[in-house]
Amino acid sequence: MTIEDKKPWYRQVWFWFVMTPLIVVVCVSAVLVTIAFRYSDDVVIDNYYKQGRMINQTLEQDRMALAYGLSAHLRFDQVTGEVLATLPAHEAVPEKLLLLLDHPLEADLDQQIVLHQLAAGRYRGDLEGALDFSWYLVLTPELDKLRRTEAEWILSGRIDFSRSDEAELKPRISN
Repeated sequence: MTIEDKKPWYRQVWFWFVMTPLIVVVCVSAVLVTIAFRYSDDVVIDNYYKQGRMINQTLEQDRMALAYGLSAHLRFDQVTGEVLATLPAHEAVPEKLLLLLDHPLEADLDQQIVLHQLAAGRYRGDLEGALDFSWYLVLTPELDKLRRTEAEWILSGRIDFSRSDEAELKPRISN
């Protein structure tokens, strides 16, 4: 029996020779799984059937906006964080509107802005943070984001802040 044989198991060279790659693989796998869950892609919709059923509701909202002759002009002031909206004066337009800014890739960056009426057809709200690049915009009279499919009408659009600080929102359907 050699001196090498009398060492405890954790001091044996062969133990570490065999176990080191396994330990490294477990640690790297744990890091990669953590990264995958933390930075998962939230662009994919989980419930396609429910989303498909909601399309009919949004088309009806677009038809109502078209029937009322609604459209909106938005102007974003990145310095003051102010959002100004201009809509035609109509009885279907309430004193407060909800503007949803949806980032195309990161749901964590989405913003909800309540626009308050300043005068007939003029609204103002405040940004939650700086905006850059491309965003999807939705304007609705329903102040609860989760109930926006129940709103009477809806206006939609898109803005690219690298090109302009102004956007036009319209119904997604036309005559």
